[in-house]
Amino acid sequence: MSFYTVLGVLFTVIIISVVFWVLAPKENQTVWRSTVTLSLAMMFLMWAITYLTQLHPLIEPRRSDLRPEFVE
Repeated sequence: MSFYTVLGVLFTVIIISVVFWVLAPKENQTVWRSTVTLSLAMMFLMWAITYLTQLHPLIEPRRSDLRPEFVE
């Protein structure tokens, strides 16, 4: 399920990048294209890393408010 979410957002970012690549203003076109494409790519990477680390954390949280006889 989470794999499809990441792929869906990736395809959305790719589509937005391609649309902007075609519709970029003629003045400073290279700057606009690279700025928008790199910004979208980095935002996607930050979102994907955050999303996936919340789904599969490296360290399991432990409750510290339990009485000793209930701690495993």
